[in-house]
Amino acid sequence: MTIPVHFVGSVALDTPDEVFAAAGELLGPHLKRVPDGEPGGRRLWISFQIPVLRANPDLEVVGSDAALGLIPLKLKDGVRPEDLHFGELGYSREARTSYQDFLAARGAGILPSSVRFQVSLPTPYAVINTFCVQPDAQQVLPAYEQAMLGEVARITAAIPHEDLALQWDVCIEMLQWDGRWEDAPQFPGMEQVFAGMFRRLSAAVPEDIELGFHLCYGDLDGAHFLDPADAAKMTGLANLIVESAGRPVAYVHMPVPAHRTDDAYYQPLSGLRLPPGTELYLGLVHVSDGVAGTRQRMAAAGKYVRDFGIASECGISRGRHPSLATEFMRVYAGAAGAGPAAAPGA
Repeated sequence: MTIPVHFVGSVALDTPDEVFAAAGELLGPHLKRVPDGEPGGRRLWISFQIPVLRANPDLEVVGSDAALGLIPLKLKDGVRPEDLHFGELGYSREARTSYQDFLAARGAGILPSSVRFQVSLPTPYAVINTFCVQPDAQQVLPAYEQAMLGEVARITAAIPHEDLALQWDVCIEMLQWDGRWEDAPQFPGMEQVFAGMFRRLSAAVPEDIELGFHLCYGDLDGAHFLDPADAAKMTGLANLIVESAGRPVAYVHMPVPAHRTDDAYYQPLSGLRLPPGTELYLGLVHVSDGVAGTRQRMAAAGKYVRDFGIASECGISRGRHPSLATEFMRVYAGAAGAGPAAAPGA
């Protein structure tokens, strides 16, 4: 059986052409989807949106001494939330350009003919709750969500559906669901709020386009904001997502810290309620211990869940030198080709 691999989004190479060439050469048989690597400003994930938010005339910086006038932001005095409006956010223009690079690579045989072009987007909730203060963030979010859904509409209108996979990156929600990060506390009715949000984000993606979700514990400078204690909270949120989506979910991705080869981390995965056809990708790939460590984590996970693909914990850009990108891919390829490590004494 060919073990599939998944790229969360960012890849520390300079251009989409380089990403497609390296992925095709090293991982071609294992690829189902490939992103453009999120070059330039998108490498910093939601920081790509700081200029968009700062340029909105109805938002202002909180405090007169805020460095460079960038963040945090609030509604300007006298602005009604219902009058707030955002135009293009930049994602659809980036996607349309990179799709042309994807077509060229696939047409040249650099990428397999069956591979889809993957577009990864942050949830609106993550952007606004990071860069806007409360309670204003709650008032800004509906307008920004509409703008992000407009980006989805432009992407899905421009790229043939049979070529496209769209992924929502779920970070702040994951941290709140976990409940241990003081910067993202839980709140009453959180489950209902998240269910409604995932339903809206899913409904915006036509059903003949693959829809995926990346559950994220943060990746600032290549490290989580906090490590998951085990897979329990991610399992619970994944179940909520697939039950709320109202349409098929093609895949869910979950991170795994490098040092976790113990049964306690993976056992909660046995509670996953993914419907048939929904793939699971586990972030088992780490360059710190290479193919051998990745295979050990594959073996540990395999005790509790079957038919999963492998991935890194998060994107492989922030805080990582570009030279590590191809090393990540070589570990992906070695582990996917060899499969899980054999059990001791086997």
